[in-house]
Amino acid sequence: MSVVVRGTRLAAVGVGVLVAGALLAAPADAAPLRGAEYVALGDSAAAGPLIEPQDRSSPGCFRAERNYPAVIAQRVGARLRDATCSSARSANVYATPQRTVAGLVPVQASTLSARTRLVTLTIGLNDVGMFPIALSCASIPGSTPCNQRYRRGGPDDLHVRINAAGVKWGRMLDSIRRHAPNAKVVVVGYGTYIRSGGCAAQPIRPADADFFRSVVAKANRVMAAQAQRRGMQFVDIGPMSEGHDMCAPPARQYFYGTVPSELGVPLHPTPLGMVAIGRYVASRLG
Repeated sequence: MSVVVRGTRLAAVGVGVLVAGALLAAPADAAPLRGAEYVALGDSAAAGPLIEPQDRSSPGCFRAERNYPAVIAQRVGARLRDATCSSARSANVYATPQRTVAGLVPVQASTLSARTRLVTLTIGLNDVGMFPIALSCASIPGSTPCNQRYRRGGPDDLHVRINAAGVKWGRMLDSIRRHAPNAKVVVVGYGTYIRSGGCAAQPIRPADADFFRSVVAKANRVMAAQAQRRGMQFVDIGPMSEGHDMCAPPARQYFYGTVPSELGVPLHPTPLGMVAIGRYVASRLG
């Protein structure tokens, strides 16, 4: 997906300072993981594109130093190896190196080993092209509503794509288990990007807002089923992010809207959202 930048760097840096303070003040939630190797895998929902400061060790991945994996590592005292990369698809986790603007990035699972004790993963929506599709759902006079465009009088095309992707997601999770046989694997779902019926603050039709919610919920259900079938934990961040969607005031937003109020990528976690998600996932690790 393409990166869209809005707002000012000053606003992002100010929020980053607040996030840093929250991280430093955070207590440990899972003492048994203290000092253990923790590997984070996933796409931009985990990486945190444009959240400052960015990780310069892999510039093509647009990965924040203070994303939700960093929050988890801080809280549990683990040693983080962050392999998350913006625009990643599930194949980039287990089969295919990822092409980025800065060159090829190795398969994410190559960072795993028998020493790894914790793995987190957020991936899947890029497999069905969800983020550019959601941005295309912005209400433009004369445009066809998304909920009609992807149904066309028959089965919902995006739901069909998600069902088909489920098999690939299962192969990915099997690969993670082979590469990290001693790790606790935690699959983190996608959050609540927009409230039911949408809102006046976002240029998305009420029916399209509900359609977007249904597609994300479907992806979460399919990924959860694949994880649970393999004895892996699935953490649903949908309920904890209700009321903190793109319709919320900027000071409460966990996800940027279609036009971010500050430096950020539309439909991606804000610095506040990364802290909240990290804390929530860490609290569920036991």
